Amino acid sequence: MRFKISNFHFTIYLALALLIFSCAAPKRAGYYKEGYTERGMASWYGKDFHGRKTANGEIYDMYKLTAAHKTLPLGVYARVTNLENGKEIKVKVNDRGPFIRGRFLDLSYGAAKELGMVEAGVGRVELEIIGNVPYQTAKGKASAGRVSSTGLFTIQVGAFVEKENAVRLKSLLENRYKDVHIVSYDTNLQKFYRVRVGAFENEKDALKTSNELESQDYTTFITVRD
Repeated sequence: MRFKISNFHFTIYLALALLIFSCAAPKRAGYYKEGYTERGMASWYGKDFHGRKTANGEIYDMYKLTAAHKTLPLGVYARVTNLENGKEIKVKVNDRGPFIRGRFLDLSYGAAKELGMVEAGVGRVELEIIGNVPYQTAKGKASAGRVSSTGLFTIQVGAFVEKENAVRLKSLLENRYKDVHIVSYDTNLQKFYRVRVGAFENEKDALKTSNELESQDYTTFITVRD
């Protein structure tokens, strides 16, 4: 009888220990999964980018149902619902953006038209990941906070038409931060030079530096360093 009681207590102890350690472990690397949802303001982009390469190498076709997001894995499919009229569509995330405060999704012209958002320009939507997520973190490493598809986040601090302005900001930031770099991006109308800071393994660390930059009156956006 004494043995049975001891064995029972041991089983309870083992179960509790496993529960505690599983809760204390870092968040699993595969943060994004089917069913993940996000709500916020969406905008759309069209002919200025038509025919240009998207972040995943595909040619942007403004009439197809695609979208740009700052951190979602490229190639993932999502259901987007216009919360103002109930219309919904399926889009493929193949680009990065929008880099405008207060917006989390940039729809193609075709997607915006299907959702009845072209005339308004912006609208409140819900995004939900559907199907398999093409998601692989760097070396499968788990880390605290959300992990990007490449394992690296970066912070955009400015975007300029004149390269000299981007170089000037880069030189200023290099006095305090590591890995300050300029990424150029062509539209059909003009070329932009985006100044970005760092390569962070998780969003938590990127957010810390982003907040520090904003305390210095910079406007920042966290995105994936593809």
